[in-house]
Amino acid sequence: MLKEYRTVFREGQYIYEEKRSRFIARVLPVQSEEEAIGFINRVRSESRDATHHCYAYYIEGEAVYQRYSDDREPAGTAGLPILEVIKKRQLVNIVIVVIRYFGGVLLGAGGLVRAYGKAAAGGVLEAREIMVRACVEASINVEYHLSGKLQNMLLTEGFSLAGTDYSHLVTFTVLLPEKHKAKLEEKVNDITSGGARVEYVGERLVKTDDSDNILEICQIT
Repeated sequence: MLKEYRTVFREGQYIYEEKRSRFIARVLPVQSEEEAIGFINRVRSESRDATHHCYAYYIEGEAVYQRYSDDREPAGTAGLPILEVIKKRQLVNIVIVVIRYFGGVLLGAGGLVRAYGKAAAGGVLEAREIMVRACVEASINVEYHLSGKLQNMLLTEGFSLAGTDYSHLVTFTVLLPEKHKAKLEEKVNDITSGGARVEYVGERLVKTDDSDNILEICQIT
């Protein structure tokens, strides 16, 4: 499993028109080649009347899967520009299908490359780029009079604070990469003089935006 990668958050759609041809980009985050192929087939089924269904996907896991198709467009004018959008944005675990409804005017090779590239880029924007990280979930119980200092440290040191519970103690739920465990333990020990202990309660996949705001926390399966 990848420890950290960029992908998209959700399914997205974007429509781009060029000289009466309509290009509809459909974008989806996926975890396997089977998912990617299933999405491509679903899009084809939902738009049987389209002139072309061009696509690209790039998936990393136990193996790397990279495929693209021009679907009867001139070679290199459709699937490859879609793949280039994925590579330029450094995205993985993603599939993009661009449907074309021909408008009667030939675009030429350069025009097709631009149109498919613009449609794919717009689809990625609609699907929202995110960072996915495999994180350890830590639980820290601390006395109330130390909670303010501890919370400030967590925020200033760049740890992801996923939740705070107030009962007889304050419990912070923190998400962090495996490599930062020693740093967290050292900081907590310094602030509390050994009065608080870090307990690790599992692993999570954490999805964040470009400002490092948490969008979703998932179980690792």
